[in-house]
Amino acid sequence: MGIIFLVIIGVLIYLFVSKNKQFFESGKGETPLSILKKRYARGEISKQEYDKMKKDLES
Repeated sequence: MGIIFLVIIGVLIYLFVSKNKQFFESGKGETPLSILKKRYARGEISKQEYDKMKKDLES
């Protein structure tokens, strides 16, 4: 009975991780817009590039 319980827990953990893979890989659930804002704040992109990319993300 204990082995079946452990197998079920293992399967549930696997399903949870596989469904939330993007969350775990993207740096704590960062959205594309938040990444864009950080890039602009660090000076990696210009205001024009920021505005264009933001518009592209929103459409």
